[in-house]
Amino acid sequence: MRVQTQKSGTSWLCPNPGDRDRLLDMEQRLDGVRRTAFGVLTATILVAAPWMGWWLIAPVVACAVAFGLADRGLENSARPEYRIAFVWVCSQLTIAACASLTGGAHSPGLSWLVVPIITLPVRFGTRGVAAGVGVTIAMLLAVTLGFDFQSTINGPEQFLFPLAAIVAVALMSTALLNSDLEHRSEAVVDPLTGMLNRNALITRVAELAQQSEITKEPVALIVGDLDRFKLINDGHGHAAGDAVLKDVAYRIRKRLRAYDLAYRLGGEEFLVVLPGADPDHASEVAEDLRAAIANLPIAGLHVTMSFGVAGSSPGEFDYESVFEEADHALYEAKHGGRNRVCTRAAAALAA
Repeated sequence: MRVQTQKSGTSWLCPNPGDRDRLLDMEQRLDGVRRTAFGVLTATILVAAPWMGWWLIAPVVACAVAFGLADRGLENSARPEYRIAFVWVCSQLTIAACASLTGGAHSPGLSWLVVPIITLPVRFGTRGVAAGVGVTIAMLLAVTLGFDFQSTINGPEQFLFPLAAIVAVALMSTALLNSDLEHRSEAVVDPLTGMLNRNALITRVAELAQQSEITKEPVALIVGDLDRFKLINDGHGHAAGDAVLKDVAYRIRKRLRAYDLAYRLGGEEFLVVLPGADPDHASEVAEDLRAAIANLPIAGLHVTMSFGVAGSSPGEFDYESVFEEADHALYEAKHGGRNRVCTRAAAALAA
């Protein structure tokens, strides 16, 4: 399954700008493992069917059909998170149906309700995890109390033990994910400005090249460098220099689209990556960034920034060559008087 990663907007399941991109990326990574896991559960049902009943195959087939219908429209969906959530609920419904057909509260299949819980934190945020756990508990209640009320009342452990496992797995998998994200953030986020750093860029470059080849769209780069930053550090101290870097990073992020990427390459040098943008559009963005920085004082200082812009041809993004051209354009901006934008057209890359 291949999904687009440039969907804007927010929703209840994806309340933050980057949530949908993370969800789609994780869905792509989980796709093969999910199918294998589904195959293992299906194979177990088929092996046990002669003893437990061939009707168990019916909910499995229904779930497979739901998977296929949801995946078919995922790529072009404006709100793919709801299709993914639908498939997740279908998987739990399948397990609940199989459990209800094989003994209800006494079914060995009740333990399987824990399996989809593991995937919740890596796909959704706190809202999605809470909603998924709530849906699962409701299904557990239906299979136990709903199908075998008296037996469950007489032996409440049949409900309480699976309930404890569901909640515990949700809590532990969420904590593990948060810990992993925190450590990864430390590795790819610049601690001063909160921007992505070179480590994050290395990972993203290969993805952008592949994405450009598939979509046949260009990718533009904007390289920016603060003018005479050394004078700020020498004349006003490093605290003032840090304040300038933080404010510049904030102004850059504020002016970009949700799926544009901003990096601090080191020192006073920044990089903006614009997927789907040609050099002309990138030049307009760079000019907007230049004005946003120059028009208002930063930490009581008049600060300016020079920018170099370059872009790839459609479907042919080679980061090294495009960055080299953008860097040359930045050099021209510096030697042309600073506080300006210089651009290298895509055609220059083929020269």
